[in-house]
Amino acid sequence: MANKTLIISAPGKVILHGEHAVVYGKVALAVSLNLKTYLRIRPCSDQNVQLNLPNIDAHLSWKPAALQFLLTAIDADVLNPKAASQEQVERLRQFAGIPEGCTDARSLSILCFLYLYGAISSSSRELPSVEILVWSELPTGAGLGSSAAYCVCLAAALLTANGTITCPVPQEKDTTRWNEDELELINKWAFQGEKLIHGNPSGVDNAVGTWGGVLRYHAGKIDLLSRVPTLRILLTNTKVSRSTKVLVAGVKDKMNKMPNIIKPVLDSIDAISCECERVLAAIASGNAVDKHYAILEELIDINKHHLNIIGVGHSSLDRLCQVTAAYGLHSKLTGAGGGGCGLTLLRPDTSPTVVEASKRALKDFGYDCWETNIGGSGVSLHSPSSLQKDISQLLCDVDQAKLQNAKPTMQLTSHILK
Repeated sequence: MANKTLIISAPGKVILHGEHAVVYGKVALAVSLNLKTYLRIRPCSDQNVQLNLPNIDAHLSWKPAALQFLLTAIDADVLNPKAASQEQVERLRQFAGIPEGCTDARSLSILCFLYLYGAISSSSRELPSVEILVWSELPTGAGLGSSAAYCVCLAAALLTANGTITCPVPQEKDTTRWNEDELELINKWAFQGEKLIHGNPSGVDNAVGTWGGVLRYHAGKIDLLSRVPTLRILLTNTKVSRSTKVLVAGVKDKMNKMPNIIKPVLDSIDAISCECERVLAAIASGNAVDKHYAILEELIDINKHHLNIIGVGHSSLDRLCQVTAAYGLHSKLTGAGGGGCGLTLLRPDTSPTVVEASKRALKDFGYDCWETNIGGSGVSLHSPSSLQKDISQLLCDVDQAKLQNAKPTMQLTSHILK
């Protein structure tokens, strides 16, 4: 473990187009979200292994000797990541006191940490005494890739701390990134963490968290688009809970009952994703920006109706679209639908007055709303000196709360490291 503090961030994700159609071999576009998860790792002064996750009220500390079994229980090759076996998962559950079948965020986050910490440390045959603090701007369970961002941060931190990958020196804007081979290794380990949390993930969320930008997902293949702009959006969480499994099953039922109707809709969603990809490249090149933003807005409107046709809309999302339309803005669901989150495209010249009025109107319905960007960078290493005052104060608050054995009270929203 290098004798220094590392601060790492990874973005969440939204789906621009292709929800549900991707299950049937159609193209989906996933894009990084400038709401992030942050991780601080540093040597532990009391020689323990500490994990602090204040967003989900998890504060744990182990003696390295108590974790020594990880080196034999998880005999991993750090350069060739592999999934945890059922036997390994069961042993980790028993150690952490997690009942079988327990799938709450706290339990799965601890399980993921134990596996990645043990597997990545096994190459050096030494368990480092570290203190890890993770905090996030991303709500859990909203389809925004919060678990993947956590896994990406953990993988990057642990791989850097034990010297498997380099510790690059922040340069531009006091942040920096790893080289392509190192990013690939971070992504592979993050994917193993995602498997512990989600069972059979696509790999899209951790790939977005690693590389950022826009990813094209088609028939199991993930490609990073080379020319993409950064777009402004409103991201709105309706806070209506839903089951992705139930929604996917509902689309399948419609497909089985009415294939001649539903298949053309899915084909059209595929065409929307491909056209959006073309338009994004044109905007990135600086060509006819106003014209191409108009096309993006049309694609959003068309896809919104398609998603309602296949049965994944919801009255809360209809209300979101109606509210923003009153201000001349265009919105659609992002993710599984049935509630959850929606995105609203903002043009470069959309006035702050319109944005603020839209946010107020949405909040009046009880929704959470953020103005943010999509298409930015992936996992990054930050210079501690680049932290804004509110981040520094947040870290002090967490440290003080730990000393007092109290739950930290924090407001974690998009103003943090904006």
